[in-house]
Amino acid sequence: MASALPRVTFRLTPTTKLVLSGPKADLTQFAGDAIVNAANERMLGGGGVDGAIHRAAGPTLLEACRKVPEVRPGVRCPTGEARITGGGDLPATHVIHTVGPVYRSPEVSAPLLESAYRSSLRLATQHGLETIAFPAISCGVFGYAFDEAAEIAVRICQQEADSLSEVHFMLFELRVLQAWLKAAEDAHLQREGDEGEARQEL
Repeated sequence: MASALPRVTFRLTPTTKLVLSGPKADLTQFAGDAIVNAANERMLGGGGVDGAIHRAAGPTLLEACRKVPEVRPGVRCPTGEARITGGGDLPATHVIHTVGPVYRSPEVSAPLLESAYRSSLRLATQHGLETIAFPAISCGVFGYAFDEAAEIAVRICQQEADSLSEVHFMLFELRVLQAWLKAAEDAHLQREGDEGEARQEL
């Protein structure tokens, strides 16, 4: 039997847990209320996380995305905003699509990344969801520095956790997971448990 996926749990708020899983955590396998897709403004699939989610979800997800009205030609979800659809063939019930910024500078990019996380979390709360899983938004080809992105992610999740019981991050690379762990520790979150190989590796 394969060993459990390494993951570390923190107390994000008195009522919400922060769960960091990785490396090689597969967001498409999350069986909770929603996963967050690092989408593009068209919301019709793409590369990286976006492509993996659309492949796993099947054509139903693309059909649902096409039904989201454009706010201007070619744009269904502007950078920093979020939209929600059903999950198609995914284990998760919903997909929350958000568009993170291409990194330019902290002054330009941080407010947009903060907004992407905040919009996603508020949308989850509005729909009565309890569990949500994120990737590391903007940390792939969009070039966001891992440490800067992790600080923003943890801070906004702590501010906006609201009625969520669990906020997960499914992180593919070890160095990204380490950045998120450091951000959680720098925020003085209480570490509640390590599972899988986390005790030995992290």
